[in-house]
Amino acid sequence: MVATLLGLKQYMGSRFDNRGNRMVVTSILAEPNVILEKEESKVTLGFGRRKKAKKTDNAYVKVAGFAPRFIKEAKLKNGDDQADSGLAAGSKVTVSIFALGDLLKVTGITKGRGFAGGVKRWGFAGGPKTHGQSDRHRAIGSIGQTTTPGRVFKGKKMPGHMGVSKLTVTNLEVVEVDEATNSLLVKGSIPGARGGFLILEKTGKAKGYTPPPEEKKKDDEETAATEDTEKKTATKESAETKAGGTENHQESVEPEIAKEEENAKN
Repeated sequence: MVATLLGLKQYMGSRFDNRGNRMVVTSILAEPNVILEKEESKVTLGFGRRKKAKKTDNAYVKVAGFAPRFIKEAKLKNGDDQADSGLAAGSKVTVSIFALGDLLKVTGITKGRGFAGGVKRWGFAGGPKTHGQSDRHRAIGSIGQTTTPGRVFKGKKMPGHMGVSKLTVTNLEVVEVDEATNSLLVKGSIPGARGGFLILEKTGKAKGYTPPPEEKKKDDEETAATEDTEKKTATKESAETKAGGTENHQESVEPEIAKEEENAKN
């Protein structure tokens, strides 16, 4: 069972849940992914199209008919054997693998921030603001040790290039799935700019999720309305028949009572 899909970030907006609470959502465009290659425990997915194909993409062009823009391997999860049997090279995977209430793990590339200082990049507090400190407000301070070790350790948090790094966000709930437009809405924010490449992986189901009631179709509503009208007419007819029966019974009983009263007087 394929639980991974490749897509692009579209935009961010807001929606209201069943209780009327406003929530932030992110729209993702996930056009059908082509399975380029299948192995026992993984598949190779292709997404998007390149304008020009390279010689190294000839194998993918034979399968998909075009050179994919993004290529990524995805692990297969235990699922239905029938669904796995349909996963052949050249078949497509769509957003239908996701449903409302699913939890996703989304991986993307963060926005580039250029060269940033220690305060912006790592959240340093900076130096003192008073006592004659004129140029220490956003400085990082000392970076080295004493004679031992006499050097700066690798990985020291210092000013440098910020952003354009891989970031994964977990436990994002699927709010809406639209198979017609190959898009879905996810609750929460996702790293990257508009049009950024994303990897979507289903990890489970949201706890306490209750699906919304299904919308009634027009045909069902019309049939329900006709049934209600038929029931109302039937109840009216039964009430009228009962009322007519009681009146006839009273008319038949009144002459008998009058005869009995005359006989008693005689």
